[in-house]
Amino acid sequence: MTTVIGLTVALGFATWTVFAQGAQVDQHVAAAKAAAGNDHGALFTSLCSAEPTGPGTGRRGGAGQRQDAAPGPPPREAWHADPMKVFDNLYFVGMKDVSAWALTTSAGIIVIDALYDYSVDDEVAEGLKRLGLDPANIKYVIVSHGHGDHSAGAKYLQDRYKAHVLLSAGDWDLLDRGRGAKPARDMVATDGQKLTLGDTTITMYLTPGHTAGTLSYLIPVKDKGRPHLVAEWGGTAFNFPRTAENFRIYAASAGRFGDIASKAGADAIISNHSDYDGSKQKLPALAGRRPGAPHPYVIGTDAVKRYMVVAEECAKAWIERTAS
Repeated sequence: MTTVIGLTVALGFATWTVFAQGAQVDQHVAAAKAAAGNDHGALFTSLCSAEPTGPGTGRRGGAGQRQDAAPGPPPREAWHADPMKVFDNLYFVGMKDVSAWALTTSAGIIVIDALYDYSVDDEVAEGLKRLGLDPANIKYVIVSHGHGDHSAGAKYLQDRYKAHVLLSAGDWDLLDRGRGAKPARDMVATDGQKLTLGDTTITMYLTPGHTAGTLSYLIPVKDKGRPHLVAEWGGTAFNFPRTAENFRIYAASAGRFGDIASKAGADAIISNHSDYDGSKQKLPALAGRRPGAPHPYVIGTDAVKRYMVVAEECAKAWIERTAS
C-alpha cells in the first residue's frame, strides 16, 4: 500500500511538473508573439515553433542554403540577388537568402559578412562594381560567425583585396575546426570593440548563442543625410545542440544586446539572412519608394527592441522545453 501511494505521489508530481513547464513555455511564446506583432512574424515562426525552421537552421532545404562544404555550388539562378543601395552609406550585396552588407566610409569600405566562396565574387565584388563602387577599396571584412554561409567568402576578399578580416576568438577557433574555404587568421574582435574607418565607427559585441563567439553590431547610417542607427543580431537560428544551457546563453545574449541597442537608440534592423529582417519585402519596397515616404528598414526604436524580445522569449520557451 505504501509503495502504491508513493508511486501515485511521484506520478502526480511528474504530471504537475510537465504541466507547469508547459504553462511556462506558453507564457514565453505568448510574450514573443506579442513582441513580434505585425513586424517580426518570420522571426517568431522560426524561433518559437516546436521545430525551429528557417535560414541558418540546417532544416530548410533549397539551393543557396549551404553552411559547409558541398560537392558543388547550386546554379546561379537559385541564389543570385541584385545589389542595392539601402542607405546613403550602406548597400545590400547579398544573395536571395543570405545577406552581406557594404558600409562606405571616407577611407574605404567595410564588408559585413562574406557569403559563400562560390558567391562572394558575383555578389560582393561584382555587386559593388554595379553600384559604382570599387571593391579594391574594401579595407575590412567583419564576419558575424564562423559558418560557411557567412565566412567562406572572406578568404577571397582577403586574398584579392588584402582586406583585414575580423572574427571573435571563439569563431576563429571554429573556423580552424571546420572544412572548406577559410581566411588566414587575422584580427580578433572583442566585446564592445569599436572599428573606425575614416568618418565611420562600427561597435561590435560578443553575443554567444548561435555560435560561441557570434558578433552583433551597431552601425551608423544616413538616409538622405538624416542619421539612423542600425542594429544587426549576428546569429539568429537555433542550430546548436538543444540543451537548456545553450538556450540560456542565447537568451542572455539576446536580452543584453536588446538593451544595448535600445539604450543606443537603434531604430533600424538588418540581418545576415533576408527572411529575418524582411529584406525580401523591404528591398522591393525601397526600390519603389517615393520622395518623402518612410524608409522600409527604419522601423523605430520600439520595433528594434521588440525584435530582440522575440529572440529572447523564444529562447526562454526552449529552456523550458529542454529542461529536465
